[in-house]
Amino acid sequence: MGRRARRRATQGDPAVTQPEGAPEQAAPSRSEAKNTAARSRLAPLAEGERPRAVTVGAIVAALFGAVNAGLWLVGLDIRGQRPSVLALVFSVLLLVTAWGMWRARYWAVLAFQVLLALTLISVALPVVTSANALQALVFVAVVLVPGGALFWFLVKAMARIQMPERR
Repeated sequence: MGRRARRRATQGDPAVTQPEGAPEQAAPSRSEAKNTAARSRLAPLAEGERPRAVTVGAIVAALFGAVNAGLWLVGLDIRGQRPSVLALVFSVLLLVTAWGMWRARYWAVLAFQVLLALTLISVALPVVTSANALQALVFVAVVLVPGGALFWFLVKAMARIQMPERR
């Protein structure tokens, strides 16, 4: 039965009838079956437990947030200009997400992933497009690979954080 026919059948169209003995709900797709299998392998967090990736993310966010705020407060000039208040706001956001990740909060991990992705993209584009090949290679090895790996490992950690307790 096609998509339109199923839609009409579920909306009560008399022109389309379900065969007798047919299940009312279609079998789950392959991707949904894989998702269900992956969820069943995840163990919920114990009381006070924090995934390793979330701990690393909290430390990275706290370190970069504190250093960035400190540099802004002392008035360090970057390329001959004082950083805007936006740099301080970014630092505060990093510190808030660090606190939330230390407490293993889903919202904090998600917010940190957004900040991490935006930072990696905004820093990588100018470096990769304007740097020589050696500088770009070093940047990729030192910044993009570890940042991307942290992002990747935080995805599974978020799944464990949002899991309900099994009874």
